[in-house]
Amino acid sequence: MSRNAEVIVLALYADEVMEPLTHDDGDRTWRGRFVPIQSQWVGSFGFGWATEFEKMRSRAGLLEHLESLPWPHPGSVQVLIHDQDDECFGLWMLHDSKLVEIALPHTQRFHQPAPRNEDFPPDPGYLLRTDQGHILPEQTPEELRDRRPSW
Repeated sequence: MSRNAEVIVLALYADEVMEPLTHDDGDRTWRGRFVPIQSQWVGSFGFGWATEFEKMRSRAGLLEHLESLPWPHPGSVQVLIHDQDDECFGLWMLHDSKLVEIALPHTQRFHQPAPRNEDFPPDPGYLLRTDQGHILPEQTPEELRDRRPSW
């Protein structure tokens, strides 16, 4: 299934941690590699990495992999994710060693009902702005959502 997404990782002094993720690795559950975000001012910004995913299956296990890394400053780790159906980036931060989505003001993540079987990848839902004056969809009850991690 095709569904593009951009991911940005921000973390202080994490060059060594992120360096292996700047190369393709067939042993990872997710496919792709991060590139450093460069500033126009040398040395002023070096704490960010970005990647893009073209398919939902290619990103499976990304958050779990990021959780497992030995971050020098875990409290600084921020993962920004923009799925093609999102109206803005979502924010994930480490809490008790797990990357959890942080609720942003004036946004809400809407979920589809879970698929009937696991032939389909887990769906992350979509993040919508609630302050734009448009009609919001009906939320799927929690018990009907897919419980598998989508990232």
